[in-house]
Amino acid sequence: MLLTILGPTACGKTALAVAVADRLDAEIISADSRQVFRGMDIGTGKDIEEYRLPHRTIACHLIDIRDAGEEYNLYQFQNDFVKAYRDITGRGHRVVMCGGTGMYIESIVRGYQLPDAPVDANYREQLRQYSDEELTARLASLVKLHNHTDTETRDRLVRALEIQEFKQQNPDAFTRLPAMRHLVVGVSFPREEVVARIGVRLRQRLENGMVDEVKRLLDSGVPKERLLKYGLEYKHITRYLTEDYSYDQMFENLYTDIRRFSKRQMTWFRRMERNGVDIHWIDGMQELNSKTDEVVNLFLKSENDKSVC
Repeated sequence: MLLTILGPTACGKTALAVAVADRLDAEIISADSRQVFRGMDIGTGKDIEEYRLPHRTIACHLIDIRDAGEEYNLYQFQNDFVKAYRDITGRGHRVVMCGGTGMYIESIVRGYQLPDAPVDANYREQLRQYSDEELTARLASLVKLHNHTDTETRDRLVRALEIQEFKQQNPDAFTRLPAMRHLVVGVSFPREEVVARIGVRLRQRLENGMVDEVKRLLDSGVPKERLLKYGLEYKHITRYLTEDYSYDQMFENLYTDIRRFSKRQMTWFRRMERNGVDIHWIDGMQELNSKTDEVVNLFLKSENDKSVC
């Protein structure tokens, strides 16, 4: 059984996942779209020290597996997940997936089968003559538009169409996920508490050198445009370092964007529920030991209940 721990940013997912993994003799697979990149540590909240318990270190997979600036997509995540999952279970350990990237989590929990669609320069050139509205209508004729991120930029829209056209022509070129039963646990806080935690964590990260981290990435040759696309911390700090953009502007705009991001995360998780994913929400205000007990007991009960799928 795969245990998934999800929740909005700054809800303490990592600490809970580590405590649960320790109790269940499990290893963790990260489901975070930016923690895959080396050198992006503070801004992505890798919190590596949290995996180092006094008596042992909890193994975590899919962190630091790509260089900053590289492309990484959902298809690659699924394939990397499958390799890590089979490695962990093959050694007799349980698996905890932990993260806040809803698309990554949902692709595993709902078993998305994704085609390995290559970039087709000729096809992309053909699409240049069409407006965004026409491309969106074309995409909607091929697939139900359940994922708004596919249409939020021209690049994403073109890529989504490219994938769907490839899928039509190559129906067997899909990822293959192993058979798994699922238990999904969400960490819930009152909205005002989430906002407060975001503010505290943002200040801590800035004090711990997040601006210097982004400067090192720029100095190492990671293109400004790529850092801007990574969003949130990397977008606003890059603007602060390269544009006429004050520190105060950077802080306020970043704080606002992270709050909005956390709301979008919750919107995604609620939509997962509407689409049939059973999420067991636990009270994040509890002490860590209480939360750990609750999740472990729920997992052991579910693991023994063959009706859970």
